[in-house]
Amino acid sequence: MSDNDSETVQSHLVEPAWLEQRLGDDSMRVVDMRGYVNAQTQPDGFQTAQYNGAKDEYLISHIPDAVYLDWTSDIVDTEDPVPAQLAGPEKVADVLGRAGIGDDKLVIAYDNHPASQFATRLWWVLRYYGHEKVRVLNGGWKRWNVEGYPVTSETPRAKRAVFTPRPDPRWRQTWQDVSSKLDSDVVLIDARDEGQFTGTIRRGPRGGHIPGAVNVPRELLVESDGRWRALPELRAEIESRGIRPSNEVVAYCNGGVAATSVLFALSMLGYPDLSNYDGSWNEWGPRTDLPIATELP
Repeated sequence: MSDNDSETVQSHLVEPAWLEQRLGDDSMRVVDMRGYVNAQTQPDGFQTAQYNGAKDEYLISHIPDAVYLDWTSDIVDTEDPVPAQLAGPEKVADVLGRAGIGDDKLVIAYDNHPASQFATRLWWVLRYYGHEKVRVLNGGWKRWNVEGYPVTSETPRAKRAVFTPRPDPRWRQTWQDVSSKLDSDVVLIDARDEGQFTGTIRRGPRGGHIPGAVNVPRELLVESDGRWRALPELRAEIESRGIRPSNEVVAYCNGGVAATSVLFALSMLGYPDLSNYDGSWNEWGPRTDLPIATELP
């Protein structure tokens, strides 16, 4: 790994041993983002999905000093008709402030997802709101437990902090933005599995993908134990699909969550022009005025 690659990884990931040595450091806030997308698929391919947090699991056991944020309610706009949309600045400032996440804090996020998509969702939310001091625990909760690091059931008392949202619109796309770029050089990445990409499995009235999108299932970016693949492997995986750092990249999925795993990997690779179509298929799929495709490229 080159020096530049090493620096890039360190600006995105922390290892369990590193985190254990710094537990109790007041300049840092560890955030438990565990949760689920519980999907059920019918024989005809129609799939329903329920979004759930996992605070009950947090209360039983978590990393010492970690606070809990629910990805389904704390960082989303619960009044938006499109599920799981980014919360506005006032709500984010209040939620993060009550969690002890201030402008000066280094945030370490972890979850129990195989591709860390809830931790990377917080990473993306913070980056969108101008907070760059955020890392993801490599391997997440599963690795922390497997390797025998300490856990607790004690809930810390977070001292209220001041979080100042500074929205950077470059990190977030609307359906209008995406629609206007369909015939351009912008690379659209669909982070869902191939079944959803082709429409064999569908959520909502229509299955398929946004025309011109490249399918990069988030599972391709991680090892079986949840650790992120080495940068040379990630680079080869991404470049094999014709995606280069010079491209403007917009990622999407069903609800703008899995897409953040892809954006996180691309950010580690140094891709500079990244954004998330937050509405994703939850918004695009039901709209009959927007085009879809089902064929593989």
